[in-house]
Amino acid sequence: MSQGPRSGLAAVSSALLAMSRHLEVRDVLKTIVASARELLDAQYAALGVSDDHGGFAQFVVDGVTDAQWKAIGPLPRQHGILAAMLHEAKVERLADVRKDPRFEGWPSAHPEMADFLGLPIRDGDEIIGALFLANKNCEKPEGGCGFTAEDEELLSILAQHAAIALTNARLYERSRELTIAEERSRLAHELHDAVSQKLFSLRLTAQAAAALVDRDPSRAKGELQQVAALAAEATDELRAAVVELRPAALDEDGLVATLRTQVQVLDRAHGARVTFAASGFRALPAAQEEALLRVAQEALHNALRHSGAEHVDVTVNRRGGGAVLRVTDDGSGFDPHLTRSAGRHLGLVSMRDRASGAGGTLTVESAPGKGTTIEMEVPGG
Repeated sequence: MSQGPRSGLAAVSSALLAMSRHLEVRDVLKTIVASARELLDAQYAALGVSDDHGGFAQFVVDGVTDAQWKAIGPLPRQHGILAAMLHEAKVERLADVRKDPRFEGWPSAHPEMADFLGLPIRDGDEIIGALFLANKNCEKPEGGCGFTAEDEELLSILAQHAAIALTNARLYERSRELTIAEERSRLAHELHDAVSQKLFSLRLTAQAAAALVDRDPSRAKGELQQVAALAAEATDELRAAVVELRPAALDEDGLVATLRTQVQVLDRAHGARVTFAASGFRALPAAQEEALLRVAQEALHNALRHSGAEHVDVTVNRRGGGAVLRVTDDGSGFDPHLTRSAGRHLGLVSMRDRASGAGGTLTVESAPGKGTTIEMEVPGG
């Protein structure tokens, strides 16, 4: 490397330390890609992870702006040189990727790339991803590749550590999901047992009151008072259960981090590109943060399940002493005045109720073929 052995070693060390700092899969992928591009002084870098269905479960780029990435369009399918990286345990170092017989072109908005270096990321015998770099920032030899054998060796070292970081991040996310699932299962059982007993007692007491109304009104009155007391107890237990079901991540990480994590999971799980951004947000009262989270979840569910959107954007920004949440998709849209026929009536009612309950407002902008924007604003505490 042109920096010399000492500075090269320091750069590798910095890249490995950066990878080890993150536990979220998407953050790890971004760090790997940024580290690879910086380390090998390339204009562009990318990392793809197969979804085993002809596409990419994850595809992260560095060196391309958000505007460029949006203009490029949907995630690439597995073909050409990209497919080779994911299915063959072989390094590819090319002087001009466009002249490779496997090259099948790219979208019009895609930046021009020439010299190319790519290699698989392996966990044992399994290929779990592939790293791609293009356009080395250096003088190219006549008809040759700017990437050198030394670059190839350095990227191989980075890929080995990337496999470890990626595997650890996946295990962390999986363990967290299992912990949440187990806790919710436990709470569901407790809720079922407690409420079932209360409702059973409530039913019997109400039946006794009905039987006594005509022949012993005084006793019937006592039974009805007991019905009221049991109903109050059931309400208290339900309220306590709802409080306990408040997302653990929201208490631990706050609204912004929780939403970012959920958006990252949805981005991997769906064909649509799902993005998140936040600016100036300050912590809000617990009830308001939970309402914002629930509305975001409902809006995301509608966009990803019903709208056919290719892009869904979630933003949370400070507004005065409060905050505004916005979920925008480029899907099929609908007429907000005909929500029943659009199949979204209950979802919109639920979102409006949550917004109102948190002291906020909800607005819906949509039209057939024009996508949908759902905005919720809360005033803060």
